[in-house]
Amino acid sequence: MGKNVIVGQSGGPTAVINSSLAGVYQTAKSLGAGMVYGMQYGIEGLLKAQVIPLDAVLKTSMDIELLKRTPASYLGSCRYKLPDADKDPEVYRRLFHTFDRLDIGACFYIGGNDSMDTIAKLSAWGEKAGSPIRFIGVPKTIDNDLELTDHTPGFGSAAKYIATILKEIIRDSTVYDLRSVTVVEIMGRNAGWLTGAACLAAGDDCDGADMVLLPEVPLDPEDFLAKVDELQKNKPSVIIAVSEGVKLADGRYVCELVSEAKTDAFGHKAALSGTGRYLADLISHRLGCKARAIEFSTLQRCAAHVASRTDITEAYQAGGAAVKAAFEGQTGKMAAFRRLSETPYQCVVEMVDVQAVANREKAVPRHWITPDGYQVTEDFVRYARPLIQAELTPIYIDGTPRHICLKAD
Repeated sequence: MGKNVIVGQSGGPTAVINSSLAGVYQTAKSLGAGMVYGMQYGIEGLLKAQVIPLDAVLKTSMDIELLKRTPASYLGSCRYKLPDADKDPEVYRRLFHTFDRLDIGACFYIGGNDSMDTIAKLSAWGEKAGSPIRFIGVPKTIDNDLELTDHTPGFGSAAKYIATILKEIIRDSTVYDLRSVTVVEIMGRNAGWLTGAACLAAGDDCDGADMVLLPEVPLDPEDFLAKVDELQKNKPSVIIAVSEGVKLADGRYVCELVSEAKTDAFGHKAALSGTGRYLADLISHRLGCKARAIEFSTLQRCAAHVASRTDITEAYQAGGAAVKAAFEGQTGKMAAFRRLSETPYQCVVEMVDVQAVANREKAVPRHWITPDGYQVTEDFVRYARPLIQAELTPIYIDGTPRHICLKAD
């Protein structure tokens, strides 16, 4: 293409989001892009002209290898919602002026469904303005809730972390001969993919979680307590995996029984933590047994030391496929995965309409949840298991993993 390209990262980070960045960078250079620019702090930073030439900071093959192994967003992130173009066209004029000044031929944005909203709006404005710039989204989210893709980069590594740490918690919880309940709170606002991944802890050496509570099934506190009580008659130590976004029948989040959840720029309830603590307190008070809550919190998205190699590889492929599509003339698209087979596991990357992805959420299919709503089925296990396979060993220096990061000016 000959022109320059620009790439940004947005929303909550993952353990493999930088592998997608590496895929964009290396593929763009291999296909003949001039300069590859990076937006610092996403589209919000671009509005402030915070741009860096990646050629100046990614100088060696070791830099790329470190980038693949570094968690969080190398370029920085944001949760900025672009306004509607008819209400605030000046924002788009500023952005496209910057694109023209930098001689940009293609723009890539790595993020979730809200980030795809950004790509959708930019591509729509570009088409209306007759701009030749191509806009492609690169999927990213540990929540795994993007439409039109089998799964999203970031989910596999978070699922691997959840299954790994849950197994260790289960081992720890059985050392005392007493009744106890451990409630493990896992991320997931409206979709239970991450919490469902707790099923992957089960195996020959581990029973796994005794209950898995997803946002897709409303929680009845009384029925829940009765189920816990029943479980403890045969198993003193009970392990419960619960999504932070579990709701009551009236639509309220369980955590809102503790405190009101604030709303972010995209209208989503933010900071939903507290569900696990509420349920643990409820169990302790009503059933009179020891109960504790553990929040995995941001550890789920930054534990690069236990990332899935499959996830790292696919994140890189998604970035590369997005660049290839742009260089072939496509715009207004998102790179998506289509599963070809379970055994052996095979996926291909294809382009889908970003308008059909933006601001939408994909829930766990109800038939992948048991009828009583307290566990996931073997269909979920077969779906998720391939995504957590293999490892990419961190590069250890002086006993800790080495990362790469931008230096502050």
